[in-house]
This record gives sequence, C-alpha cells and structure tokens, in this order.
Amino acid sequence: MSVKALLRLTSLMFGSLFMGPLMAQHEGHDHAQATHAQAHVASGTAGHAPAAEKFNAGKLIMDHIGDEHGWHLWGHTSLPLPVILYDTQRGLQVFSSARFDHGHATHGGYALVDHKVVAVDAHGQLDEAATKRIWDISITKNVLSLFISLAIILLVFISVARAYSRRVGQAPTGLQNLVEPIILFVRDDVAKSAIGHKYEKYMPYLLTAFFFIFLNNLMGLVPFFPGGANLTGNIAVTLVLALITFVIVTVNGNKHYWGHILAMPGVPAWVLAILTPVEVLGMFLKPFVLMIRLFANITAGHIIALSFFSLIFVFGETNAGAGYGVSIMSLAFTVFMTMLELLVAFIQAYVFTFLSAMYIGAAVEEPQHH
Repeated sequence: MSVKALLRLTSLMFGSLFMGPLMAQHEGHDHAQATHAQAHVASGTAGHAPAAEKFNAGKLIMDHIGDEHGWHLWGHTSLPLPVILYDTQRGLQVFSSARFDHGHATHGGYALVDHKVVAVDAHGQLDEAATKRIWDISITKNVLSLFISLAIILLVFISVARAYSRRVGQAPTGLQNLVEPIILFVRDDVAKSAIGHKYEKYMPYLLTAFFFIFLNNLMGLVPFFPGGANLTGNIAVTLVLALITFVIVTVNGNKHYWGHILAMPGVPAWVLAILTPVEVLGMFLKPFVLMIRLFANITAGHIIALSFFSLIFVFGETNAGAGYGVSIMSLAFTVFMTMLELLVAFIQAYVFTFLSAMYIGAAVEEPQHH
C-alpha cells in the first residue's frame, strides 16, 4: 500500500469517527425533543412545542442500539421507511413513517412512542385496547439492514461463483482472492475439525452463518448509511440463527446421538432419572447460549462506544471547556474500541460458526467400536 493510499484510509477512518460524536449530538437533541413530544401525544397535546430537556445518555444509547421506523442519514435528514400494520378491526394499514414526524405527530389514529406504533383516540390519547389489536410488520431499520446485507452477500458470492466458472484452474483474482482464504478457513479449521468427513453437507449453512454475522458486525461499525444498524445485536436475529442451528442438529442427530441423550449407555437406571433430564435440558441450552453470546457481545460493544460519545455531552452541559477536554479522551477511547470491535466482529462470527459446527459434529458422530 502506498503512502497516499494509507493517508486516505487513515483520513477516512478518523473522519468516520468524528462523524460519530456529531451524529450523537444531533440525535441526543432530537431524542430529547421527541421524548417530550411523545409525552404530549400520549396526553393529547401533540400540537404544543416541546421544551428543551437535558441530555439523556441512557435514552440515546438505547435508541441507537434498538430498532426504529426510520433511518437517520445526516443533520435533520432521515430516510422514511414503510409502516405496515395489520389491525384486526381496520385491516391492513400502509403508510410512510414520515407521517409520524419523528414521533411528533399522529397519523390515522396511530402514533409513534419510543419507536413503537401505538393506537390513539380522536383526542390523541393512548388507546391500550386498540394497541393490542395491532400487528406491526413494518420495514424497520433492522429489516432494511437485513435486506441490504443479504443483497451484498448474494452479489459477492454470485460474482465469485461466476468467476470460478470462467477461470477454471486459474489463480483467483479480485473478490475471489479476498473470499477464498476465508472460505478455506471455515472449511478446514471449522467444519472439518468439528464435524469430520461429513462436513460437506453442512458447509452451505456454516458459510452463510459466518459471512452473514461477519458482514453485519462490520456494517454495524460504520456510522453512516447503509451502516449503523445493530442487526446482530438484535436478540430476535440471534434467536433465529440459533434456532436454525438447533433444527439442523435435531433433524440430523443419529441413533448414537439420541441414545446418549435419552438413555446414556452403561449408566444405572436410577442415575438416568437424573441424567436424562439434564441432557434434554442441555439440548435447549446450547442454542440459548449461542443466541445470548452473540447478542450480548455485539450490543456491549455498541454501548461502550456510545458511552464514550455521551461523556462529551454530559461534561459539556456543565462546562464547555470540560466538554472539549473530555472529547480528546473520548475520541482516543473510541478509536481503541473501534479497532477492538473490528477484531470482535470476526471473533463472534467464528465462535458462532464453530460452536454450531461442534453441535452438528456431536449429532452426526458415529460410534467408535474397539
């Protein structure tokens, strides 16, 4: 890499890091106003101008790591997303999230409170009975991020597959050169080592899980569109990934695997009364651990980075000089955390894939006869 290219890369990285505090400052101000306005929506006085509130670091952090019905781009510009509601009485309702004006307004008997769509009456007051009838199937920020990541994965691997078809027996170039070492790593160090000679059947899932988690971990570190979504830090996403692993293990488990779970060979009957429930419980604990590990590690990284940003505004409210002084320390810690999160992005994808391969390997392992 030339010196110019290295300088450009460094400038881009630090520019991205400096954008983070600016976005946090804007979002902190908007969230304070939105919180006050949402309280007015619930009390039926949405038309009144919101009063200024103190910076709320906790709300800022939770709003950033959570899901929302829009995607902040820059300044006061946001990308509105489709709100799709199924009301058991009113039927299907589809409209733009811009109608809510970031939670400042109501639309069609609905309001946005704490990033959740609720029903309101003619006076703008919360209608709890009507809210319970709503099924929210909107295209939220995390859903759009999911579609974007899937499109990137399909684009990359379809182009790589076509390149292999055109260049049979030739050395890889371009995307092939980038992707092939990672594929070989997953095949040799994950699938083969954990599953054995039956690994080929499970390679498509293991590769999909690895690249899906790795890509979304990286996209979550980018502070501007299409990055910034906390997809792998969403427990619903990690739950689905863990359930897929659980289904694969359960369906492909052989007689030897189920025999050791339901009736461990060579164990007295009175011990089986204790051991079998423990083994059955372990079947469900494994995917639960997969879900929690990925969710907790990714979410914790976002919380720590945003906490450093928040220190700037917490101290800045007391004294402008203190805010500028703390910003130097906050930026230094943020750079460190960003570098660490790059490593964590790979490690968490590897850990999830490797543990899934281990569970699959235990399910398909053949008995050893001596």
